[in-house]
Amino acid sequence: MPRTDFKELLDAGVHFGHLKRKWNPAMAPYIFMERNGIHIIDLEKTVIKIDEAASAMKHIAKSGKKVLFVATKKQAKEIVAEKVKAVNMPYVTERWPGGMLTNFPTIRKAVKKMSSIDKMATDGTFLNLSKRERLQVTRQRAKLEKTLGSIIDLTRLPSALFIVDVTKEHIAVREAKRLGIPVFAMVDTNSDPSDIEFPIPANDDASKSISLIVGILCQAIEEGLNERKIEKDKEPQQKDKKVMRRDLETKDVPAAIIEAIVEEEEEVEVDDDIVDEPDEDQDIVKVINETEEEL
Repeated sequence: MPRTDFKELLDAGVHFGHLKRKWNPAMAPYIFMERNGIHIIDLEKTVIKIDEAASAMKHIAKSGKKVLFVATKKQAKEIVAEKVKAVNMPYVTERWPGGMLTNFPTIRKAVKKMSSIDKMATDGTFLNLSKRERLQVTRQRAKLEKTLGSIIDLTRLPSALFIVDVTKEHIAVREAKRLGIPVFAMVDTNSDPSDIEFPIPANDDASKSISLIVGILCQAIEEGLNERKIEKDKEPQQKDKKVMRRDLETKDVPAAIIEAIVEEEEEVEVDDDIVDEPDEDQDIVKVINETEEEL
């Protein structure tokens, strides 16, 4: 079932492209028609592309990897920051720092510098600085926070990028392509989708359009994270069952009893004396017989 329907996209204005004279011929497969000099995007194809992108993002999140969201245009900043922060993914909404991907170690050094400044504030180092030096360090910290604060948890290169407006963020696209990092992106009729692995034909200027599509993808990421959490919670239980099974096997417990005990939701204690001499207790024999009948 599609994650969004045609009407939702229509209401958000996702279908409105740019003026015909500003179009990129590479977007021809995604254009439905022209009306009043404006290209109209084929929303049927948009629905398909959104589902493909959401499925891929869910898989990335489930595997524990990061998706870096990039949206520096004015109408997308707050929307992306709010929705992406909720799913704990890194994002860039200020100016894209050149070399952020291709020169990632340098970016990490700048991020670590923020941590070192924070440490100075707590360990008393600030008290040994002059008023002017403290002001300079504080300003430097604020500048780093504004540019890199949203990627403080990005300790390694992201597994994918999501971009709003590939024309504006062409440097980010180029860096990702150079490193072989797949790119998800909203592509308007003036964009070139040829370098985008997961293009989503959509209006990348309207805030409603941006909010709808980013929201759908963040929801997919949240689903992936939840499934990952459920699987991780199950792992200790599976390990406990293996240990329990191994212990029972060393005590020569009948196979039927082992299966009954291991699969029981509540923990069942097995007495060593009962296991060694099962024939001396008629109740235990009865339990064994009843268990075998059920199995």
